[in-house]
Amino acid sequence: MKIKQDSGSVFIKVISYICITIFALFCVFPFALMISSSFMNEQEIVREGYKLIPNEVSFKAYELLLSNSSKLVDAYQVTIFITVVGTVLGLFMMSMAGFVLNRKDFKYRNFFSFLIYFTTLFSGGLIPTYILMVKHLHMKDNLFAMILPAVVGAWSIFLMRNFMKAIPDSLYESATIDGAGDFRIYWRIFMPLAVPSLATIGLFSALGFWNEWYNGMLYMDSPTKFPLQYFLQRMINQANMGSLINSGAVINTADLPTQSIKMATAVLATGPIILLYPFIQRYFVTGLTVGAVKG
Repeated sequence: MKIKQDSGSVFIKVISYICITIFALFCVFPFALMISSSFMNEQEIVREGYKLIPNEVSFKAYELLLSNSSKLVDAYQVTIFITVVGTVLGLFMMSMAGFVLNRKDFKYRNFFSFLIYFTTLFSGGLIPTYILMVKHLHMKDNLFAMILPAVVGAWSIFLMRNFMKAIPDSLYESATIDGAGDFRIYWRIFMPLAVPSLATIGLFSALGFWNEWYNGMLYMDSPTKFPLQYFLQRMINQANMGSLINSGAVINTADLPTQSIKMATAVLATGPIILLYPFIQRYFVTGLTVGAVKG
């Protein structure tokens, strides 16, 4: 039996759809402008500014970026490697930390929670960190120098701990009675139930590793080990300085797409990671809200 809606409910629904549509257009507009501007001619950008529909389509920005296609592929490989390895390693470590800190039978959980929280207020600083990574850990020009500093986050640990508080203790007690050890309980019971939280933290972690450039600038010397963001930043700087060399010939500065190349690099940098979100969006809101409201 269909329930007839009154005119007031229909009006509110129509207004809601219109507002959501307008808001979605505002969100999509910057991406559309970024893509269209990457195909604009340099002179047109200087003369008329960025716009959605260019008068003339130009591929100079992409040609300039793809002129170093081998280095671009290397940069993508490095970024994909640190993103996958860093995210998987981080999820494993942070989920284990959240599991342990959630256990009421762990005597020192408040002490370790305080130590983790303390790192959100103070840090050792750049110089001690650099000395640790280079002199003591010998991570200079090592890809793990871009992974280790960001593999664990205090906020993510607490989010995982708060999410695991929603899991009944009776599951842990039942598994203990059946003879399961702590790691088996963590891996076979808590991890499958924590998929929404893992997806949420994994997305934040993957975004952080994908946008990595600062540690790459500090620790990487070999051009083949530059992450994507740092490589694209160097390309923009070279284009702006007019010192980009291609096949042994210096490119004329007047022909350099110094403005459109900024949009082209943004397309290359954000495109792949945007495709990841639709696959985990169903877990994202659940993991974020459940972990936030549990005290």
